[in-house]
Amino acid sequence: MTAGRPPRVLIDATSVPADRGGVGRYVDGLLGALGKVCGSGVELAVVSLRTDLERYTRMLPGAEIIPAPAAVAHRPARLAWEQTGLPLLAQQVGAHVLHSPFYTCPLRAGCPVTVTVHDATFFTEPEHYDKSRRTFFRSAIKTSMRRANRVIVPSKATRDELIRLLDADPTRIDVAYHGVDHDAFHAPSEEEKARVRARLGLGNSTYVAFLGAKEPRKNVPNLIRGWARAVADRADPPALVIAGGQGHDDDIDRAVAEVPSHLRLLRPGYLRYGDLPGFLGGALVAAYPSYGEGFGLPILEAMACAAPVLTTPRLSLPEVGGDAVAYTSEDAEQIGTDLAALLDDEQRRLSLAKAGFDRAKEFTWESSAEVHIAAWSRARS
Repeated sequence: MTAGRPPRVLIDATSVPADRGGVGRYVDGLLGALGKVCGSGVELAVVSLRTDLERYTRMLPGAEIIPAPAAVAHRPARLAWEQTGLPLLAQQVGAHVLHSPFYTCPLRAGCPVTVTVHDATFFTEPEHYDKSRRTFFRSAIKTSMRRANRVIVPSKATRDELIRLLDADPTRIDVAYHGVDHDAFHAPSEEEKARVRARLGLGNSTYVAFLGAKEPRKNVPNLIRGWARAVADRADPPALVIAGGQGHDDDIDRAVAEVPSHLRLLRPGYLRYGDLPGFLGGALVAAYPSYGEGFGLPILEAMACAAPVLTTPRLSLPEVGGDAVAYTSEDAEQIGTDLAALLDDEQRRLSLAKAGFDRAKEFTWESSAEVHIAAWSRARS
């Protein structure tokens, strides 16, 4: 290998879900940025689900795109294949480094391995996961921290938690902030906003937006209760729209049942990807009162859409939001107080929208790709 030239890397993209949630946004964003620098000596091979072959072939014209066995679309089969078929594939394509983008990796890969560990909340917020999921990911993270030549994390907060909790070697951890697709996530036009309101049946009504998985860690029940406290006595109360996957937080239904009948709460599920700028940028506030994140991609995407953001100062979220977002606690009463104050202060919302939009420009997938390439080069050496 030529001195200074990145190694030939096999990226395992078989963990990307069809709904393009957090891991999908990360892998797609990273591969898209890597596709722009392939002509600079980056040698890539990508193994993906068959449903993603066309996407990645188009995204990476200079890379070798390999279809995984059809069975790996199911998680148990994928995990088994990861330990047997993936190392064999790495050998077949002549990989100098194997990159696993979602916590797990082969125990015996036959070449250096890098792994992305997205967060440490399975250790710091264990009560927000069911036992089987918590046990699996704790074990996977511990194994990857031991086995991988280098570990890539999306924030300094995640790096520091892994060092504190697992006594991880800081010299083997690389921080690669996520980026945001500034073409997909942009300040929306009035037409884009109106189209989303029409599709949601909101007409000209104002609303508070949440976009994300309905997991306990996202704190959606307290957001619902806080929103209800903030708007119940208003003459024209803004709706609350909770968009995204269904998740597994039973407390959401209990919180919904407590909402006064004159308030409007919508749960549309997944929105069209092209509607996200209009949804986020059209909201009075994009609220994300999470108990803790490894990065916080939803608040970055909302900032890129020029939405005023209300979030918590937990773990990595201040690294992303800085002074460009408003902060609250995880408590429903405090969420209500801080949300009401923001709804009453149009000038502050406008100021936050501009500050967030400007700050989001600092986060690019090209910068993240550069850190990944450096990590792969270190792993090879």
